[in-house]
Amino acid sequence: MKPKSDPITRTVESNLCTGCGVCSGLFPEFIKMVDDEINGRRPVVTQSEEGHAAARMALGACAGVGADHDDLPVADQVDRDWGPVLKVWEGWARDEEIRFRGSSGGAVTGIAASLLANGVAERVLHVAQRADDPRLNEAVISRDREGLMRGVGSRYAPAAPGEKLADAALEPGQFAFIGKPCDVASVARMGKVDPHLTEKCAATISIFCAGAPNIAATNRLLDRLSVPKDAIVTDLRYRGQGWPGMMQATYRDAQGAEHQSDAVSYGEGWGRVLQAGRKWRCRICADHTGEFADISVGDPWDTPPKCNMDAGRSLIVARTQRGIEIVEEAIRSGHLIARETARDRIAKAQPNLLDTRGSVFGRRLAMRLVGLPVPQDRGLNSFALWRSHLSLKRKAQSVAGSLKRILKARLWRPVRITPYEAGQ
Repeated sequence: MKPKSDPITRTVESNLCTGCGVCSGLFPEFIKMVDDEINGRRPVVTQSEEGHAAARMALGACAGVGADHDDLPVADQVDRDWGPVLKVWEGWARDEEIRFRGSSGGAVTGIAASLLANGVAERVLHVAQRADDPRLNEAVISRDREGLMRGVGSRYAPAAPGEKLADAALEPGQFAFIGKPCDVASVARMGKVDPHLTEKCAATISIFCAGAPNIAATNRLLDRLSVPKDAIVTDLRYRGQGWPGMMQATYRDAQGAEHQSDAVSYGEGWGRVLQAGRKWRCRICADHTGEFADISVGDPWDTPPKCNMDAGRSLIVARTQRGIEIVEEAIRSGHLIARETARDRIAKAQPNLLDTRGSVFGRRLAMRLVGLPVPQDRGLNSFALWRSHLSLKRKAQSVAGSLKRILKARLWRPVRITPYEAGQ
C-alpha cells in the first residue's frame, strides 16, 4: 500500500514552507532539499514509511507551520513590537575588507570572525553563492576568515542553511548559525526534536529580511544587467563593495572572455526586479528581524547612505544575554566597532516593518476567508498593529489585495516541486 502524504510534503504543498532546510538537517537521509525556479529551495521527502516517520518528527522543528512568540520574554512595548531587544548598537566590522564587501558594514561577518577567534565556536554554518552557478546558494561550514568571506554580503536568492545542521554538529566543539529570521526560528525549535543539536549550537545570528526572491526573479535581474542569455555567470553581487552597494554580475561569453555586466542600484534591483519574485510564504511572514536569534543585524535606514558606495554601518540587536556577551566580546577583541544606541532605534531604522507586520494579519485573514491554511503562530501582535497602526485604506488593502493575489495565483492549488539544476 502506498503511504499517505507526509506532513512536510503537505506543508510545502500548502505554501507554508519557508525553505529553511532544518527538516533536512535533522533527517538528511530521508529529506533532501532541491531548488525550484518559482517556489524556492524546498524539501522533498523519501516516500517510504521511514521517510514519513522522519517527516512527522521534523515537523516539530518547523517554524513554517507556526512559531511560539509567547516563549519570548516581553518587558515593554519595544519587545512586543520587535521581539526581545536587550541592547542595540550601531557599528561595523573593524576589518576594512569585510566592511567594504559587507552589505551594511559587515557586522555579521565581523561577529562570526570574533566567535571563531575567541573560541566560542569552532565553525560557522552559513550560506554562500554556489561556485557552479552563482544564481543559487548553498549551505557551507566555515572555520576561518577565508571561509567566512565566501558568504559576506547579501544573497537575495533561496537559501537553506539548516540543511547542513547534522554536518555542523558532527565534529567536536560547537558551531554558530547564521540565517534569515525563518531559518533561526526553526533552529530555535529543533531542540524539541534533537536536544543534542541545540547543545552544539553556540549562537544564532539573524539578518533582517524582507523576503527571498525566487530563481525566476534572479534571471530577470540578469536580463536587467544585460547579461547575454548564452553567457556563463561566474559571480553575482547583490550588495556590498560600499553601502548599500550595486547589483552587478561577472560572466564569461561563448569565446571564454570575462565581462562585467551593467550595474544597477540596490533600490532599483530590489524594488523594480527582485521584490516581485518573493514567495507567498514571505508575504505572510510576521518576523522580519530575527526575534528568535541571539543577535539580529540589519540596515540603519534612518541614517541613510549619501551614495551607493558609502562606508557601511549596521544596526546590531542583542536579543539574549548570550547575544550581549558575544557583541561586547567582539568589540573588546577588535573585530567590531560599535556604539550603543536606544532600544527603540529599530523602529526608526526600519520604519516600514510595523506596517508590514500589521498587514500580515489582513493577508492571513484573506487566506482564512477562502479556506487556506495559515501559520499557527502564537503570541503575535499583528492584529493589534493592524487595528491601531494601519489606516482604514491600508486595512482594506491588506485583505482585498491579498484576496486578489490569491485568486490570480490560484494559491489553493497544491505546490508541486520541479527540481531546477545548476546552469539551467
